Amino acid sequence: MGKRMRKTRPLCCCVSPRLKYQTPNSIFSWYEEDLWTEIAKFLDGKSLVMLASTSKWFHCVIMEECVWKHACLRDLHVPDPGKVTSKWINLYATAFNGCHSYTFRQQDKHIDWMRIGAFSFDSQNALLTENLIPPLKILKEKTLEKMIELNGCCVVRNIKSGIWIADLQLVRCPVCDLNTCDGTMQVLDARHIELFLSEGYQDGSWDYELLGSHHEKKQASGASAGIFDVKHIKDRSTSAVLDLKSWIGKPNDWQPKAMISRYAVAVNTNLQENEGLHVKFHVMKSGKNDEIVSIRISEQLQ
Repeated sequence: MGKRMRKTRPLCCCVSPRLKYQTPNSIFSWYEEDLWTEIAKFLDGKSLVMLASTSKWFHCVIMEECVWKHACLRDLHVPDPGKVTSKWINLYATAFNGCHSYTFRQQDKHIDWMRIGAFSFDSQNALLTENLIPPLKILKEKTLEKMIELNGCCVVRNIKSGIWIADLQLVRCPVCDLNTCDGTMQVLDARHIELFLSEGYQDGSWDYELLGSHHEKKQASGASAGIFDVKHIKDRSTSAVLDLKSWIGKPNDWQPKAMISRYAVAVNTNLQENEGLHVKFHVMKSGKNDEIVSIRISEQLQ
């Protein structure tokens, strides 16, 4: 006589996200919200979006602000800036979707770029300089234009504090409109993380204004530029940016190099024989309260 098969429970799909597994001493929920919120903090942006698309319940959990805030601060390696006016998922997108400032404007002039990283402004004062030789000096002149003209640096105030994104841009020479022109210009391009989400930027009412320019009429060994939070200019992390031997290229290395710390960013490109540099300092201000929301330091061979 054949052996009788014992009746088994048929397979079926889960009909409730609140499925629980009971042990003698506790009840464990496979869909415990706090548990999945913590798990989500270990996922990158792409994985978070994929998980959110699996069900309405997961979508609700993943869309929590705390999840995207953690992901943004973790992946940008910056401290918590406190209050922000935009949603953290949108801030994450503008930081990691591959966009840069030349994507929206002057795209015809753009050649190439690289993302340097993120840093912070804890204060509202910034030192902009083409000279990275320590110690950095904050000189006082009657006007910003005079400071830049004489020293190649300046201190600007009313910077929008918080997280800033830094890129290095390579653009065409601005002197002519010829696409065949071989002239290029290097730009240290930094922006507040909320800039691309601002209405004034999107509608084009905010634009860059020239602070001043500096002409170096002798051979320049390299094109350097730096942006520093004045409050943290003597920090140990800032001194690492000024330790040029640790990060700039060797004399025959023509590839651009960059260094970023919590409160500073700098770039350097070694140059072949030239007749000097023309350096310009630009800022963009918000229309609401004239806070500086973007900074550009451009360097063009003479």
